[in-house]
Amino acid sequence: MAYLLLYVDDIVLATSSDSLRTRIITLLRSKFAMTDLGPLSYFLGISVQRTSQHMFLSQRKYAEEVLARANMSSCNPSATPVDTQAKLSASSGPPIKDPTLYRQLAGALQYLTFTRPDISYAVQQICLFMHDPREPHFHALKRIL
Repeated sequence: MAYLLLYVDDIVLATSSDSLRTRIITLLRSKFAMTDLGPLSYFLGISVQRTSQHMFLSQRKYAEEVLARANMSSCNPSATPVDTQAKLSASSGPPIKDPTLYRQLAGALQYLTFTRPDISYAVQQICLFMHDPREPHFHALKRIL
């Protein structure tokens, strides 16, 4: 079994055996200029820890960078990523001053759902308002952070 992840000019190859990995790399090198950077440890904001049984993917460093960008590095955690009582609407509250920051943070949260599927619903809710973010939407985004 082999998994090949291609992103622009970077390739991640995971195989079920070393001999299969060697064969695939040899075939790829016959067609493309390549450099083998060794075992995967960090790729696109995802750190990889390997054991003989599994690979553990983490976006901890990326999440810390997102919190720093939002000036929330020292914030307190919330028990839930979404307020179960409040319902967001497109017209509630005044527009936010910096919609670009809102969109950047919402996009970063979308990327975090790769390793944090537990926040997917909450992130999807704030992404509904990226065209015209308002203060209550930004408060919901901060709660997820």
